Formats: sequence, structure tokens, C-alpha cells
Amino acid sequence: MEELITQVCEKTGLPADGARTAVETVINFLKSKLPTAMGDQLDQVVGGSETTGLGDVAKKFGGLFGK
Repeated sequence: MEELITQVCEKTGLPADGARTAVETVINFLKSKLPTAMGDQLDQVVGGSETTGLGDVAKKFGGLFGK
């Protein structure tokens, strides 16, 4: 998640604490809209303990939305 927070800081100019709040808010929103298993995978990807490749997660999200 730190890499994502850093990117948000760089692209928006937000301080680190503001970027962290924004990232956590978006992640929590996404998790509230996804099935539990997909939310768990999202946690793994952004949490740094990536056991599933980001491409695999993206494919699953696409399938969820009919793509």
C-alpha cells in the first residue's frame, strides 16, 4: 500500500497522511462493493503480500462487471 500512497502523493500533491486516508477510503469502498473473496485479494495486492498477480485480480474484476 505504501507504493500506492507514494504515487497518490506524487500525482496529487497531497501530504502522506492525506494520501493514506484517500487510499484507505477508496480501498474500503471497493471492498464494500465486492464479494468477500475479491476484497481479500484486493487486500493482498495493496497490502504487499501479493499472492495473486495484479493481472489476475484485474481479470476477476472485469469478469465481475461482465468484461
